[in-house]
Amino acid sequence: MVAVSSFLRLLYAAWLLAGPARAFRAKKPDAGARLARALERLGPAFIKLGQMLATRPDIVGAALAGGLEHLQDRLPPFSEFEARAEITRAFGKPVEALFSSFGAALAAASIAQVHPAQTSDTPPVRVAVKILRPKVREQFARDLQALAFFARAAESFSAEARRLRMTAVVATLAESVALELDLRMEAAAAGELYERTRGEEQFRVPHIDWNRTASSVLTSEWIDGVSVRDTAAIVAAGRDPKQVAVLVMRSFLTQALRDGFFHADMHPGNLFIDAQGRLAAVDFGIMGRLDAGMRRFMAGTLAGFLQRDYRKVAELHYEFAFVPSHYPLETFAQALRAIGEPIFGRSARDVSIARLLGQLFETTRRFDMQAQPQLVLLQKTMVVVEGVCRGLDPDFDIWQAARPVAERWVSENMGPEAALTRAGETFGALGKLAQDLPQLVKNAEEFSQMVAEGGVRLHPDTAIQIAAEQERRSRPTRVALIAVLVVIAAALLFALQRLL
Repeated sequence: MVAVSSFLRLLYAAWLLAGPARAFRAKKPDAGARLARALERLGPAFIKLGQMLATRPDIVGAALAGGLEHLQDRLPPFSEFEARAEITRAFGKPVEALFSSFGAALAAASIAQVHPAQTSDTPPVRVAVKILRPKVREQFARDLQALAFFARAAESFSAEARRLRMTAVVATLAESVALELDLRMEAAAAGELYERTRGEEQFRVPHIDWNRTASSVLTSEWIDGVSVRDTAAIVAAGRDPKQVAVLVMRSFLTQALRDGFFHADMHPGNLFIDAQGRLAAVDFGIMGRLDAGMRRFMAGTLAGFLQRDYRKVAELHYEFAFVPSHYPLETFAQALRAIGEPIFGRSARDVSIARLLGQLFETTRRFDMQAQPQLVLLQKTMVVVEGVCRGLDPDFDIWQAARPVAERWVSENMGPEAALTRAGETFGALGKLAQDLPQLVKNAEEFSQMVAEGGVRLHPDTAIQIAAEQERRSRPTRVALIAVLVVIAAALLFALQRLL
């Protein structure tokens, strides 16, 4: 039943998007508005896609991007009556007991909307109150269920889908959405980002009011500022849009590389310039994390391209086992050179990280490189951030903006000093091992004696559980299920072809 429901949902999406796709191919001026209406009807998961496309006029065209722009924070709001009812339900108190004033919604997006308010404290404090849309959790669950069904079906029949690890990518998206739909998790993310960036002079995170925050309501410090989408207002405030673009890019890269924890929803509706010229971010529902290894891979790859050292970039791919070892390293480095060299010597307007990622995607596919789910959110955010920066500065040079951050991180984490630090840690670990060695030898001797005296004995319940797990893992796929998936996949591919 779930499979049928998901399949029908995907067919409905394909049918609803077919009209806007034809209008886009025909270059009709209302293509963006048509697509926006279709995405609104499809629900919050598809609105997220529209938000990303709205930041990339250099890819989809200015007209289409303009038609999608209102999806970022100007969707139709739900009623103030519903908002007040949700606050009362969340805290068991009327709105008047928490806030001395509570205004109409100022911004409404796919998941929640924001109201201006003042707390009932003395003196009152200006705050922003974010409230989840009614039934948004059920809507996201339905869409994610359909996407997960599509990913599983695709991986059953497509080697390319398996290489892209589509089920893992959808699972990563589902985890991210689950966090975004619990505003307490968003509040915790904002608090963590505040702690990590509190020393930054040019980046600002609002404080959280935990006494007025619940799973469906988040209250935070009010941010006064100019939206980064309003270049005229930025100029009127005495700021240089080109410098703001550099600030946006470097703030993102610093979070990703230095901390491994970054704001992953940096569309223009979430970024402001305050009176002190600081970049103020809001909406921390989608955050990305990179472990130390992925940060080293990302920084090394970026620095390698900047230095035009393609062998270094290739070696990193092989070190992390991203590329199968049977491919010669020199051949992969040659393919990377074919991507990087056309970039250098061209104007900033002609160089796009989105196009670079597209070319890199094609190259890694030829070398059977599997997609890395941990990097999916990073790549998506990089594309959005570049779109924001190009909106501020059409000639934005992402490489020059990124160079100081990438090279500083490489120097501090991959240079001689970092090597000495790691060596010290290694010697410390060896010392600990030396201390534990006598006990390890004793344990090994006792284990050998157990084997010699008749083998290792398992509790009967443990043996039964192991046997059951072996049976479950080796259970063959049923022929009927394969037949159903073949029919579903064929029908879905036929429907999706109409979009291309």
